[in-house]
Amino acid sequence: MKIQVLGTGCAKCKQLTANAEKAVAELGIGAVVEKVEDIREIMKFSVMSTPALVIDGKVKSTGKVLSPEAVKELLHG
Repeated sequence: MKIQVLGTGCAKCKQLTANAEKAVAELGIGAVVEKVEDIREIMKFSVMSTPALVIDGKVKSTGKVLSPEAVKELLHG
């Protein structure tokens, strides 16, 4: 499983990355959390607001900082 956090490095983007990493650790799954800061790479996902959460290539959330619990729900869904 591949989890990507799209954002240019703002505080919200960093918080979402930390929350995603915490969710992965709490679930004990073998997922990689990758931070994507290159605007050209972010644009490939056609997101209009960051931070955005992408799981296995599919955009699951944009424009908000999800809690670790909310990230866990998306990982199980």
